[in-house]
Amino acid sequence: MTRSDLVEKIAERFGQLTLRDAEFAVKSIMDAMNEALARGHRIEIRGFGSFSVNHRLPRLGRNPRSGESVEIPEKRVPHFKPGKALREAVDAHTPELIETAPTE
Repeated sequence: MTRSDLVEKIAERFGQLTLRDAEFAVKSIMDAMNEALARGHRIEIRGFGSFSVNHRLPRLGRNPRSGESVEIPEKRVPHFKPGKALREAVDAHTPELIETAPTE
């Protein structure tokens, strides 16, 4: 689902909202979440999950093309942890995958 799909779903579900209003609502929510995470806050949406910021320490990596060592600086990265209700809903609606071994 893309952002525009989400806007359309909200506009369909709430008939009193125009497409422009739904787009404004989604943009406002996303902006508020971005700002909170940028400030290092944690966001928890009950039944869905939580967003937090993880700190990655500086480390030594490798350029896959040349094999040369590259220093990777420290950084803060967003992290999402799904809630129990979301995990269970996804698990209940996931079709069983039939795995076949490749034949050679």
